[in-house]
Amino acid sequence: MTTATRAIILKVSSTIAFALMLSCIKLVGERVPTGEIVFFRSAFALVPLLGMLAWQNKLKEAVRTKDPWSHARRGLIGVTTMMLWFAGVQRLPLPESMAISYGAPLMIVVLGALVLHETVRIYRSTAVAVGFVGIMIVLWPRFDLLSSGELGGREFVGSLCALGSMVLTAVVAILIRKMTATESTSAIVFYFSVTCTIVALFTIPFGWVMPDTDEMILLILCGLFGGLGQISLTAAYRYAETSTIAPFEYASMIWGTIAGYLLFNEIPGMNVAVGGAVVIAAGIFIIYREHQLGLERRKMRKLSTPQG
Repeated sequence: MTTATRAIILKVSSTIAFALMLSCIKLVGERVPTGEIVFFRSAFALVPLLGMLAWQNKLKEAVRTKDPWSHARRGLIGVTTMMLWFAGVQRLPLPESMAISYGAPLMIVVLGALVLHETVRIYRSTAVAVGFVGIMIVLWPRFDLLSSGELGGREFVGSLCALGSMVLTAVVAILIRKMTATESTSAIVFYFSVTCTIVALFTIPFGWVMPDTDEMILLILCGLFGGLGQISLTAAYRYAETSTIAPFEYASMIWGTIAGYLLFNEIPGMNVAVGGAVVIAAGIFIIYREHQLGLERRKMRKLSTPQG
């Protein structure tokens, strides 16, 4: 098995694990509050994570940090992102919430230009614009302010939460880019899980419930699937470049659609199918363009290197 094939298998495995995690969240979402779900997701994700770090002899590396404040900042923004994301998943059909989340790479391009002053030329800027049109197609029925009834209001709030999560996901990606200059991947993942677990405890006064047996099993599985998904994702990027495996992120739409239909009787509307396809196409183009630019940069560095 080639390293690229192994990376793709790991990446697709991570999308399956995350889809199972989201399914568990939706199954308990009618009764269990978001903060409580975030606690179980983060606390039990530490089980496979610590197991992996111990197996790799990286436990010391995971707790070693040169910039603890960067972890605190990333953790606080990250836990807010997770809460918004889970709140959106609880209120929206799975395929729809996933389609909105695919806008994160578009926002990363925007924030990369605004915050990191990266050069964004016509190809990527056009792809970003087209991608945002796709998101508006997905969201259009939810922003019909004339809709009435509890369901319409609930799904409108879910759309806002999913959008907020999408934006903050891009902010977190920018923060992680900066952190990798001094912090190891193990430390970034470990401190994020710990921060989320601690912060989620502060939501207890806002109405945690005592889960029944089935809910407890689903909450624990939510954390375990989340941790396994994170491990698979991290391992995938060890074996291949981002441009090779990133497009397989969109396989999650397949699993989300299957789970939505089998577990929740959800069938994606035409707006989700068309809008999601537009967002995915824009995202894949951006990934392809980043790959091409990376090849050009490596070629220029090689040409500019003095020959001995």
